[in-house]
Amino acid sequence: MDIGSKKDVIISVRNLRNQFGDHVVHNHLDLDVYRGEVIGIVGGSGSGKSVLLRTIVNLNKARMGTLEVFGQDLTKLTPQERAPYEQRWGVLFQDGALFSSLTVAQNIQAPMREHLDLPQQLMDELAALKIRMVGLSSEAGPKYPFELSGGMRKRAGLARALALDPEIVFLDEPTAGLDPIGAAAFDELIKRLQQTLGLTVFMVTHDLDSLYAICDRVAVLADQRVIAIGTVDDMLRESHPWIREYFHGPRARAASASAHG
Repeated sequence: MDIGSKKDVIISVRNLRNQFGDHVVHNHLDLDVYRGEVIGIVGGSGSGKSVLLRTIVNLNKARMGTLEVFGQDLTKLTPQERAPYEQRWGVLFQDGALFSSLTVAQNIQAPMREHLDLPQQLMDELAALKIRMVGLSSEAGPKYPFELSGGMRKRAGLARALALDPEIVFLDEPTAGLDPIGAAAFDELIKRLQQTLGLTVFMVTHDLDSLYAICDRVAVLADQRVIAIGTVDDMLRESHPWIREYFHGPRARAASASAHG
């Protein structure tokens, strides 16, 4: 899909300010996300990558700014008015963030129980479908999170994020903690699901391999805002010191070689 030609903005952030006490994380931050793209959010430690994600999905309240998703400024809506919009996205937190007391299948069914009124048999069938979609075997369904490897927990968390057939999926460091083979396999899974389901993917990451492998665009957070946005090739031409160090360092060269190899 040529995301650039249509410019169908599905998330629009304007003049965003996030502040905790005296500490300002974001100030005058602007960002547009296009429908159907995979956008990677990168930045140094403390640049507020996860804070930005959590603000968009309403787990953190912004001090200032507008936050439009699906063309609606969600900052102006009551919780009841927001609910239908929130059902149209899914979130994968770091390490899956699964409920430890629930099985994988029950974890996937949790959003269905909260938002839908479905018979148990149908929820069981839907959970089994989501488990297959993320590349887990049917044997994962009755298992508890502690019985799964880190990579399997992430896949189970992704299955839960897909429970309500969302249009947007938010991923917070999806490949963190995975070995290179597992991380590459997870990238491939995300790309395949994005293409198959027509998802918009908002991915906070520090993984250069992921940027090269699956991201249509990259947004760089620094100096309390988005200082650059574009393709990886665009980033290679940027002069900002952090961007140059990140995209031209030894790890960047290895990621580039593997992407073009």
